[in-house]
Order: sequence, then C-alpha cells, then structure tokens
Amino acid sequence: MWPPKVCVGMALGMCPKDKLYRGYIDLEIQLREFDRCRILYEKFLEFGPENCVTWMRFAELETLLGDTDRARAIYELAVNQPRLDMPELLWKAYIDFEVSLGESKKAKKNYECLLERTLHVKDSTEIRTSISPSSAVELNTPRALANYATEAVDLQDLLYVSQVWMSYAQFELASADESNVELARRVYERANLSLRGANEKEERVLLLEAWREFETQHGDESSLNNVIKKMPRRVKKRQRVQADDGTEEGWEEFFDYIFPEDEATKPNLKLLEMAKAWKKQQQTNDEEKEGEDDDDDSNSSSES
Repeated sequence: MWPPKVCVGMALGMCPKDKLYRGYIDLEIQLREFDRCRILYEKFLEFGPENCVTWMRFAELETLLGDTDRARAIYELAVNQPRLDMPELLWKAYIDFEVSLGESKKAKKNYECLLERTLHVKDSTEIRTSISPSSAVELNTPRALANYATEAVDLQDLLYVSQVWMSYAQFELASADESNVELARRVYERANLSLRGANEKEERVLLLEAWREFETQHGDESSLNNVIKKMPRRVKKRQRVQADDGTEEGWEEFFDYIFPEDEATKPNLKLLEMAKAWKKQQQTNDEEKEGEDDDDDSNSSSES
C-alpha cells in the first residue's frame, strides 16, 4: 500500500488538477511541513498563475506563519500577473492584509494602484466584488478564503469602477485621521470627475447616490445640497435599431441620465465650437484672398 503523500504526488505527476494540489497542500499543513507547502504552492502557481484564490491562500499561509514580508511579496507578485481570474477579490485581500497590519499608507497606495488599473482596463472576464475595508479576521483561514471566493464567483457581475471608488471613500472615512470626513469627501469628488470624464453614466449615478448618503450622515446642509444639485434626471429616449445586415428594424426605447453639471457646460461647448468654426472660416477666407492676389500678380506680369 502506497503512503497517501506518494499517491497524491504520483497523481499530480500524471494529471495535475486544482483539487489534487489543494488536497496535497492541506495534507502537508496537517503534518506541519510548511516548507513543503511553499514548494507545492510555487508548483501550483506555475500550473495556474491566473488563479487568485491560490495566490491568496499562499499569502495567508505566510501571514499565519508570521512572515508578513513574504506575504506582501506574494501579493505583489500576484497583482502584477498579466492575467487574473478574480482581480478584485485579490486586491481586496491585499488591502485588508495591509489594514490588519495597521499599514494605512500602504493600503491607500493599493487603492490608488487598483483605481489606475481599473480605469484603464475593463475586461469582461473580471468580476466585481464588494471591496470594503472589513476586518481581516473574515479572511483569516484558507477555508474562509475559499468560501469567499466561491461566493464572489457566483455573483458573475461585471466590474464597476464606482464600487472601487466607494470602497476607497469608506476606507478614508474609517481611518483614525481627524480629517477623515474631508478625506472621504475628496475621494467622492475625484470619483465624480473621473466618471464624468469617462462618460460612465450608470456608475456615476451609483456613486452620486452613495455620496448623497454619505453627506446625509456626515455632512451639513450645504455639502448635502451640493451633491443633490449634481443628481441627474432620468429621461426616456428612442433610438433606431439596425440588424446585422444594416437594415432598419424600427425603434426602441431606452432610459438616459441628464446631469446638471453636463448641461451647464453645453453653452460653453457651443461657444467653443462656434469659435473654432469662425477661425476655420477666417483661414479659408485668407487662403482664398492669397490665391486671388497671386492671380492678380500673374496677370500683371503677363501684361508687362
């Protein structure tokens, strides 16, 4: 009869599977062979470097063993992978890790890095999860991490940039800084400007609703009214529907959001467009005039 470790090792050699790797690692943990666990995690990640749960479990093991520097290095390697199956889940674990260590500056830096990547890359395979600065106790065991990952996968929602911004604002609000309310407000202001520039209307509505709730609880009448003035109107519109071959199939109705801030800038945009048109017309007139002058000079020369 082969020993269990030998059987599992042979099985991995013939047919490497996630379940086999996890079972082998759990066996080594029970035997307290932590160096063997590290080797297995490294092999596991060579087999599937996009697997966020594996990265998190590896970092969690190092955290439980008290090697926070090694755990941080694992998180850094993980978030810099070219492709990840659940990046938001991984970033949440990384942020919660820094919060649990009292490293608020590093946690804040992670939020900024996450926002920078989220704003530039929106892959349909990425999954939105609730990224809140909750206690790291919620994710303090490999089993808890696995359960959390399963719940996140079941969501099957697309990534919402507004969720990251709102989580960042909650993080600032929960900080021990005396100006925590103002710091959170600045995050909401930055978020609104960012989503406005990206024309992310639905996400902007979600953000403004959260901002309004924030000002209701922590702001004053002036700050609350400032947000209320930014809230959009929901209007019904119609648009033509075209088939794949280009033929028209009629009209369809949809809802759009009209933001007061955007409406206020429209007159200025019109003036800018008129100014550009006038400048272009002036250039055209000048070119035509120069052409006429050249023709006159040519005629004068021929007559001479």
